Amino acid sequence: MRYILLTIFIIIPVLEITAIMLSGNIIGIGPTLILIFLTALLGGYYARKQGLETFRKAQRQMQYGEMPGDTIMDGVCILVGAILLLLPGFFTDILGLVLLLPPTRALIKGRLFKAITKRVNKRNIKIIT
Repeated sequence: MRYILLTIFIIIPVLEITAIMLSGNIIGIGPTLILIFLTALLGGYYARKQGLETFRKAQRQMQYGEMPGDTIMDGVCILVGAILLLLPGFFTDILGLVLLLPPTRALIKGRLFKAITKRVNKRNIKIIT
């Protein structure tokens, strides 16, 4: 947990500021700001589209009595991806896109399922039914 907080509050902001400064020096301040704004705008649109699609899929699965576990994991990835895309910066945008695009999201979901299963088996996570 300590490393996650260190990464979120120190390492990622330093990388983002450095990348924005380098981009400003290479392509200029205006194009850099426009690029950051466009990625947030397009990412928000795509996240909304993917989120609504996933929500409808979960509703259909529940109507047919199916557990929407995989779809819920999609929704969580889309939510996190959307938040990352709305944050200014290039590294968060790349990670946000990885979470929004279905092929790369599938890879991330597989790893998340394994991590959650491992914690449940070690009894670090309790599931209340």
